Amino acid sequence: MYMQETPFCLRVEHLLPYSMSGSNTTDFTNPSTFILLGVPGLEAAHVWISIPFCTMYIIAILGNFTILFIVKTESSLHGPMYYFLFMLAVTDLVISMTIMPKMLAIYWFNSREINFSACLAQLYFLHCFSVMESGIFVAMAFDRYVAICHPLRHSTILTNSVVAKIGLAMMLRGGMLALPFPFLVRQWPYCKTNIIPQPYCAHMAVVKLACADTRASSYYGLFVVFCLIGLDVIFIALSYTQILRAIFSLPTKDTRIKTFRTCISHLCAILAFYIPSLFLSLMYRFGQNVPLHFHVLIANVYLLMPPMLNPIIYGVGTKQIRDRLLRLCTH
Repeated sequence: MYMQETPFCLRVEHLLPYSMSGSNTTDFTNPSTFILLGVPGLEAAHVWISIPFCTMYIIAILGNFTILFIVKTESSLHGPMYYFLFMLAVTDLVISMTIMPKMLAIYWFNSREINFSACLAQLYFLHCFSVMESGIFVAMAFDRYVAICHPLRHSTILTNSVVAKIGLAMMLRGGMLALPFPFLVRQWPYCKTNIIPQPYCAHMAVVKLACADTRASSYYGLFVVFCLIGLDVIFIALSYTQILRAIFSLPTKDTRIKTFRTCISHLCAILAFYIPSLFLSLMYRFGQNVPLHFHVLIANVYLLMPPMLNPIIYGVGTKQIRDRLLRLCTH
């Protein structure tokens, strides 16, 4: 038996408390396809379930493409904060498009089969860009720290070349840390079942189907979750500790409120990304009696919620983007 992972960040390590009956077992070691069940137990309601998920997907696609268009075309937004926002929108688009087309195919057309290689590609992109998104939030927290705590040096510290290097580092970090996942999954023999009780491939959901000692996968997943994501959260917390100290040292209340407003959008996006993962972790730890379909539905909502909410948060909370969006609508 391998060590069970704590799903601190579901988008990085997905863990579902399911069990497979003996009737689903078969004899194979290298499956050509996996079967995705969608929402187990609610197959008859898949069409209705697809409506809110399709709506979230459309909002995520339109919202993030709008952010990309505004940041690219508005020269006044060519600064570090908006470059990081551009990266965040790209990341959200990739995460949404990685899982949603196949998910909707399951809900609408009962297309449950997924090729083994396609499954590995899906789990790689899901985990890679989830790690990248966490890193982008760290970069955005650093940008806010420099802008508030060292405002006179902001333009000299965060130059375009530095921002590009940070973005490249976040990309390489996500790609390299997610790279072992598909290689670990590929090496295990599969002789239990090829049925995955959810609508997409995630690392631990696939590893649980293997009939071998998969502790290497489990331990590496724990390393990614607790070391990587934990360090990201600690760095963000330290940055905002310094930011709040700088804000409270400002002379007037109006100045403090005006400065804090520049952080609201970023804080809301961080909460939308990390708080649900904490809720899910508690639910998996203490909600053993919660039905499997509820776990799957909540996990799906969590995966789609940040890509949907981030463009809304920044579109409403950032004056420059809001003004540009209003001009586009009036034209």
